[in-house]
Amino acid sequence: MFITDTMASTEAFGIEHIDSLYRYALVLTRSKVEAEDLVQETYVRAIEAFNRLRENSNVRGWLFTILRNLWLNELRKHRTRPQLVEVDADSYLVEGLVGNMRDAHEILESEENASRIRGAISKLPSEFQEILVLREFEELSYQEIATVLNCPAGTVMSRLGRARAKLRVLLMEGYGMHQESGR
Repeated sequence: MFITDTMASTEAFGIEHIDSLYRYALVLTRSKVEAEDLVQETYVRAIEAFNRLRENSNVRGWLFTILRNLWLNELRKHRTRPQLVEVDADSYLVEGLVGNMRDAHEILESEENASRIRGAISKLPSEFQEILVLREFEELSYQEIATVLNCPAGTVMSRLGRARAKLRVLLMEGYGMHQESGR
């Protein structure tokens, strides 16, 4: 009976976090295929360790931590391997920025803004991209991010502040160039 109950409870375990994990994996890997593999491996590891998870644990944060640790292990294994970068991998992230628009002008304006934001984020160092995605897109708390990144919450707050400042500068630079070209 206990085995059946445990098996039934692991079937849908954490599935509600799959999209968030995939978006985070895209930021880390910059490859749709690698992101899919990383998320799949995350769930395999999580299901294997499910019985060791304490009651009332933060499952979402735990899954993000597993995913990041798997990615770091992969990086260590393949440091010298050349990386293939998929140009439109970040487009999945932008879907979260673009809301339901009412008219064609708003849609066009929104697509332009999303493109600017996507371009600006892609120019940031990966540690800033990672922290922005975890906080702004996946809405993890500072403490959850600290756990995922294995660093103090104060480091998360300062790194997030620097990331937002750098993003703001990049967006303002892009906005200035965009305004000048419109004249």
